[in-house]
Amino acid sequence: MNQEELIAHTKRLIQRVNDNNYFGMYAEVREFLRVYGGSNNAFLTSFEDMNPLKQYNAADAIKSTLESFLDYLEAGLHAEISPERRAQLDVVSDFLEMAYTLLETTGAHPAACTMLVGATLEEFLRTWVENEGLPLGARKPGIETYSQVLRDADLITKQDGKDITAWAGLRNHAAHGEWNEVSDKNRVALMLEGVNMFMRKYSVP
Repeated sequence: MNQEELIAHTKRLIQRVNDNNYFGMYAEVREFLRVYGGSNNAFLTSFEDMNPLKQYNAADAIKSTLESFLDYLEAGLHAEISPERRAQLDVVSDFLEMAYTLLETTGAHPAACTMLVGATLEEFLRTWVENEGLPLGARKPGIETYSQVLRDADLITKQDGKDITAWAGLRNHAAHGEWNEVSDKNRVALMLEGVNMFMRKYSVP
């Protein structure tokens, strides 16, 4: 979302909060603040600390947080995605476009597309981890490690982690020359679409 869309969506959320729906709204607002404010933003932190579900005036608490976030947005203090991160996202997006072309190329084995998609996913995850400043510890860099680090930081969902593991498995089959595992063009196409959707989902920190 751009700045205007964020402001409009925040206003819609505020209007929807009432005493009868705050249980569902708490989860929705928490996710909204995490995705569009950043995983470590102060609004999300204060929101989680006060836990509106344990307060008598839960609806008011949710509204208060959203109204403060709205003031922040309208003051122009919300940082857009950095030029460096945008450049990184443009590069991996270009790689995926190449993968689509490769998959449709007559005579090209689906394994070649699998390798390119896997490399694109790894680069996307690596730059995301680096931009968040998340340490790997003693773990070896790679798709699974980046996925685990992002999951530990609550930046991706459990289902995202399962999907990434499946995609990494296909990439490993191709890397080790296990052609029977990556000879199904439809299966590789599903991987390509899944990675594309995943990247689009998380392209804005």
